[in-house]
Parts: sequence; structure tokens; C-alpha cells
Amino acid sequence: MLQKILEGKPYLAWYIKDKKALSDKSALEHILSYGDWGDVMEAEKVLGISKMKSLFEEIKRGKRVNLKKRTLNYFQNYFAKYA
Repeated sequence: MLQKILEGKPYLAWYIKDKKALSDKSALEHILSYGDWGDVMEAEKVLGISKMKSLFEEIKRGKRVNLKKRTLNYFQNYFAKYA
């Protein structure tokens, strides 16, 4: 679902050839890391805020979290308020 966003915006996952093969979780991680607010809102429109929060929680609990602390903090607060 989110892979279509990545295909239309190559700057979000420039180093991945087959963006269709990415999971929604990985695609969301790329959007949160490299996207702008419009990209985040587009992802929210596609997934819905509850699914987006659920994927964010999975990303946050992973062994290796690639999101910056600042990004993690922002979206923890965002989902606490709006989800």
C-alpha cells in the first residue's frame, strides 16, 4: 500500500531497486525518516492513523531502530495525541 508512495517519490528510498518488495513497516520507516509532512499525511490517508500507530510501535520495539531520537519522540507525542 505504501509502496506506491515510495515509487512516486524516489528520494524516500533511493537505494532500493524494488520498492514493491518492501513491507508496509519498512515503507513507513522510510517515510518517517526521509519524508516531509505531506508524505506523512499521505501515508496516514492510505493506512489510517491506528494502523500507522501500530506499525510505528513495531518499528520502535525492533532490535535496531533506524529512526532518529528526535523523530521517535515527535511521533510518540503525535500518536499519543491523535491516535
